[in-house]
Amino acid sequence: MSCTNCSSDINTIPKGCQNNGTCSTGGCDKLTVYDWLSNMTLPGHQAKFDHVEIRFKNGRKDFFKNTKNLSICIGSTVAVEAASGHDIGIVTLTGELVKVQMSKKKIKPNSDSVLQIYRIASQRDIDVWQTAREKEAELQQKTRQIISRLGLKMKLSDVEFQGDGRKATFYYTADERVDFRMLIREMASTFNIRIEMKQVGARQEAARLGGIGSCGRELCCSTWLTDFRGVNTSAARYQQLSLNPQKLSGQCGKLKCCLNFELDSYVDALKDFPRTDTWLQTKNGTAIYQKMDIFNKWIWYAYKENPVHWHKLTTDQANEILALNKEGEKPQSLEEYAEELIEIIPKKEVFTNVVGQDSLTRFDKPKRKKRRNNRNKKRTNSNNQNRNKQQANKKQQGQKPQQNKQNKQNNSSNQTKPTNQNKKRRPNNRRRKPNNNQNKKPTNNE
Repeated sequence: MSCTNCSSDINTIPKGCQNNGTCSTGGCDKLTVYDWLSNMTLPGHQAKFDHVEIRFKNGRKDFFKNTKNLSICIGSTVAVEAASGHDIGIVTLTGELVKVQMSKKKIKPNSDSVLQIYRIASQRDIDVWQTAREKEAELQQKTRQIISRLGLKMKLSDVEFQGDGRKATFYYTADERVDFRMLIREMASTFNIRIEMKQVGARQEAARLGGIGSCGRELCCSTWLTDFRGVNTSAARYQQLSLNPQKLSGQCGKLKCCLNFELDSYVDALKDFPRTDTWLQTKNGTAIYQKMDIFNKWIWYAYKENPVHWHKLTTDQANEILALNKEGEKPQSLEEYAEELIEIIPKKEVFTNVVGQDSLTRFDKPKRKKRRNNRNKKRTNSNNQNRNKQQANKKQQGQKPQQNKQNKQNNSSNQTKPTNQNKKRRPNNRRRKPNNNQNKKPTNNE
């Protein structure tokens, strides 16, 4: 999630505004709204809406009054009123769209909760704000050490400094109620600032920290999702998913929010299916539900006496049998309906290798056998050439060429067969035992 102004190049160096994470243009922030009414004039010389939407750290947004009629545009840094002191934020939206956002979040423009804008931030305000932001990582590390020393069952997730550097808000998660009075005393004496503790849920913590989900994309809660609805295991049952908590839970430890995205389409598709706890009554026996295919609208039944053999029916056929059962009639068998169902298997599109780079073995080394065969061929060719040269040289010197094959056969037939005396004896590989008499040393008596 980044615009072209502050995206990074190959060397991971930020370009454009050079504020990765705090985009001054407002183009790569969470829930950024495009002001399509900015270039349009209001009808009847109507006064411009004097409320402004301002963004703070980690996508936190709030609405403020522009009572001093400051010339503010999207991306400008302003100093706004806070509970104690002032805070620094960046303007994300102005004009009539702010009225729409406030009505969407049910915030009245004249309420006392809406604070005002002091001034456009000066260079000194920006310097103080940036130095305070640089202390947050060190402050978070020291606070975690204090929490571990006190033995509190809480997890500190983030720290946010106020724009003037006088106050810090600590966001934590805890399963039980935590008594952090001793923690606040020790932190106030150590850091010399005002401290505010805010407990957030696991989903809000994941939204503030961010990360990569199992789908390979950024977390929805950290990029665009703000409405954290409750997710139940019934959403997984409707979608025919396995109830495996390791696959269904996200990085926050809760069920994934994306289980609700396609739930409505599954619920609409299941309206045509009969209930799974209803049985089909036939003359051959009672049929029990086995499984279903939601997208192809198929449903499988099996007889109670023979649960191994399944019969595939369409939803219309199953509803027709149930309608007959309500009238007190029973069809002969499920086979009558199953035979009528002709399964049309679509032809799979064969992938054509256009580029020629989809082979898994394209980076493997060639086999050595082929190289050896090539070497052997080269050797035989070279030997044949040498023989031909030798024969040609013999002809030039007046020597007789080699005899033909027939002459060889005649000569071989004229030769007498070797007798038994001429036969060579095969060497006996057996070792002879050494003669002890030869190896004996002569004694003195001898």
